[in-house]
Amino acid sequence: MATKQQKDRSKRKSKRRLKKKEAKRRDHWESAETADRHDLYERSVQNSESEIDFVLEVWEARRGRIPTLLREDFCGTAQTSAEWIRRGSDNRAIGVDLDAEVVQWGQNRNAERLTDEQLGRLQVRLEDVLEVDPGPADTILAMNFSYFLFKDRESLRDYFVAARRGLVDDGMFFLDAYGGSESFTELEEERDLDGFTYVWDQHSYNPVTGGVVNKIHFRFPDDTEMTDAFIYDWRLWTLPEIQELLLEAGFSRVTVYWEGTDEETEEGDGVFVPTTVGEACAGWIAYIVAEK
Repeated sequence: MATKQQKDRSKRKSKRRLKKKEAKRRDHWESAETADRHDLYERSVQNSESEIDFVLEVWEARRGRIPTLLREDFCGTAQTSAEWIRRGSDNRAIGVDLDAEVVQWGQNRNAERLTDEQLGRLQVRLEDVLEVDPGPADTILAMNFSYFLFKDRESLRDYFVAARRGLVDDGMFFLDAYGGSESFTELEEERDLDGFTYVWDQHSYNPVTGGVVNKIHFRFPDDTEMTDAFIYDWRLWTLPEIQELLLEAGFSRVTVYWEGTDEETEEGDGVFVPTTVGEACAGWIAYIVAEK
C-alpha cells in the first residue's frame, strides 16, 4: 500500500505534456537528416484543435455569441489560424509573426491543408505584435508561452496594452502559461511519439532574474538527433504577475482556467475550468482569458 508521502508525490506529477496531442502516425520512421523541424513541432507541440475548442466554449459561456475574426500573435506556421478557418465558412484569421522563414514554411503548408476559398480568409502579416494594426478582432491568441519573450514588466504590459487595443469592444484575449516546482529546475523531459522522440530541455534557469533558456530536441530510432531544433530565451512569468499586468493594461476581468486531474492516472485530464485555486503540482499548464 502506498504511503501518504508517496500519494502526495503522485498528485504533484507534471501535467505539462497532457495538453499536447499525440503526433499523427506516419508510415515510416524518420531521421535527423530527413525530418523537418517545423513539421515535427506541429506534430508534437501544438494542439490547435483543443485550443479552438476552448476558445469557442469560453465565448459561448461568456458572450453567448459566435466569434468570427481571430488574430493569432506569434503565429509561427499559422496552424491554429488554419484550424480556425476550417471551423466555419464565415471565419477569418490574421496571423502575426516576425520570423520570415517559419511564416513562409507555414504559408506553403497551409496551401496544402486549406482550399483556395479558405486561404482567401487567412491573412499572415510579417510584423511586430507591438505595432501591427489590422483592425479589431474578436479574439487574440498568444499561445505556447510565446509572450514570455518579453522579459520585464514594462515591455510585457506594453504588449498587453497593444493586444487590448486590437480587440472589439467585447473581445477576449487568450493566453497560456506554465509553471510548477519542476519549472524552476534544469531538466530534460522526453515523450515518445510515432517515429521520433520529443525532448523538452529546461536548459538553464536564473532565480535572480527569472530568466530561462528552454530548448526542443528531436531524437530518432536510427540514433540521430536534431539538437537545438528550437531555442527559447524567456522570462518565466508567474500567474499572479501575468494577471496583475493584464489588469494594469486595462482589461476588465482576468480569469485563470486550471486543468483537472484524471483520477486513474493522476495526471492532467485536458479539461480546463475557471478557478482561483490551483494545485501545487510539479508541472502545470493553465489558460488565461482577459476580457476587454
